[in-house]
Amino acid sequence: MTLQGKKIILGITASIAAYKSIQLVRLLTKAGAEVRIVMTKDAKEFVSPLVLSTFSHHPVWIEFHEGNVWNNHVELGLWGDVFIVAPATCNTLSKMANGLCDNIVLATYLSARCPVIVAPAMDEDMFLHPATQRSLELLRSYGNTVLAVNSGELASGLVGQGRMMEPEEIVQYLIQTTFRDTILSGKHVLITAGPTQELLDPVRYISNFSTGKMGICLAEECYLQGAEVTLIAGPLQVSTHIQGINVVNVRSAAEMELACLVQAASSDIIFMAAAVADYRPASPAKEKIKKSEAMSTLVLEKTTDILSALGAVKKAHQTLVGFALETENEEANALKKMQQKNTDFIVLNSLKEAGAGFGLDTNQVTIFSASGEKKKVELQSKVEVAKEIIEFVIAH
Repeated sequence: MTLQGKKIILGITASIAAYKSIQLVRLLTKAGAEVRIVMTKDAKEFVSPLVLSTFSHHPVWIEFHEGNVWNNHVELGLWGDVFIVAPATCNTLSKMANGLCDNIVLATYLSARCPVIVAPAMDEDMFLHPATQRSLELLRSYGNTVLAVNSGELASGLVGQGRMMEPEEIVQYLIQTTFRDTILSGKHVLITAGPTQELLDPVRYISNFSTGKMGICLAEECYLQGAEVTLIAGPLQVSTHIQGINVVNVRSAAEMELACLVQAASSDIIFMAAAVADYRPASPAKEKIKKSEAMSTLVLEKTTDILSALGAVKKAHQTLVGFALETENEEANALKKMQQKNTDFIVLNSLKEAGAGFGLDTNQVTIFSASGEKKKVELQSKVEVAKEIIEFVIAH
């Protein structure tokens, strides 16, 4: 939910590409955004307002007033965090560039105090025409963002420039640029996530129930706060959709250890959220163990304690955050782990709390700092928990 709580105004104009706006609305709402839609009268010939209203969960505005009710475009323009016009036709771009105001999309644009983004959609000759290029130049000069067009088959049957940027690309643009903060700008953040798998033989392994959801939320939130993020991921059941996050995939504790030691040297903040296996088979079989073979004892050996290894070489400018999953004497064990492993913070998870733990979308944690601060984070989404952990670390 990387756009959680963001307020997005979507303007739709009369282009065949308007069908893409349905998917755009779905992706935006799925990412946690609240979407309000305005569209031109002719746009409803290309896409159904009913469908758009259903997916956005709000009425679609087409007229300045409906019956005796005024659709307050001024208030809407002040409400939004960003105004996207997608698709933006040649006609609409020209009107926006010249300050014309004969429909509710244009009126909302002229009222908006938030960033404005346009996604052009038209035939290649129209797009490349000097008049259109001048409109785009004017819009840029006003501080608006003009998204690139894609190349491919056009509505005319020709192949060339002019296709509207795909909805997935627009959402990625919003995540990676418009809604990125600067709090962690210039910082390299390293995060581990998920379980590790320790092989018994080529087809079996020892692991745990970690899905990686908490680590993914931490990685995405750090990225949205402006950090350069490296995510070292064991075998995950989820994944990040933010392309700007550098993902290093590993499988075993040994692979994760090596990746951490390589990346940690250049990291400013390290979150060790992965559930790394404490033990691995001492002698994994090179061939599949047959069911008929006698196997009464499984010999295990300890894996390397990666958190301790990083704590031992931690530099003065680095911040190390450990995670502890405890089932008894929870606070005492977490504080002991923080001291023994030389971490600056420890995040305590408990399996005893309903709604918290592996595989769930919610979590409840307690954060401790080496300097003595403590904060209990109540049960909420892992996205919000990640925000609170990062805020606590930054503050202390």
